[in-house]
Amino acid sequence: MDVFEARARFQELREQDGLIPTLQLDEVWAALATVRPDEILGDWKGGEFRTGHPLDGTLEKADWYGKSFASVHDAKPLICRNAAGELYSNRELAKGEASLWTVEFRGEATATMVYDGRPVLDHFKRVDETTLMGIMNGKGVPAEGPFFYFFLDRSPGATLAGEGS
Repeated sequence: MDVFEARARFQELREQDGLIPTLQLDEVWAALATVRPDEILGDWKGGEFRTGHPLDGTLEKADWYGKSFASVHDAKPLICRNAAGELYSNRELAKGEASLWTVEFRGEATATMVYDGRPVLDHFKRVDETTLMGIMNGKGVPAEGPFFYFFLDRSPGATLAGEGS
């Protein structure tokens, strides 16, 4: 699969109802380009691929919006909406915040978010200029998974509660 086929397949899987076999997501992942931490700075709106993973639906229940990378040392993994609909960094659920590093995953070095308070790594690859595919990995997860698969879309207008305007 080349990168153009991977992008098309990514879009199909993103729009698919029901469970998605992880093998299909892994095929897309393998064809995508890696990214450097400085290339993904900014605010991102997220979504998940339903694969039957134990975390499926957990982020939705927390009213997860996405992630924010102000700098490589200032990453907010769980941007959620409060009761008033405002965005905030859910430090309680994330057990802190995070930072961005280049980490090898499946034989490739790519941008990875390392959580401060959890043994969790979110690896990223570029779908296109405004979309990332992510795989959540962590301590105790075997090399073959199960992994949690998600995506991020660049969100230029997101402002956290108490910040900006």
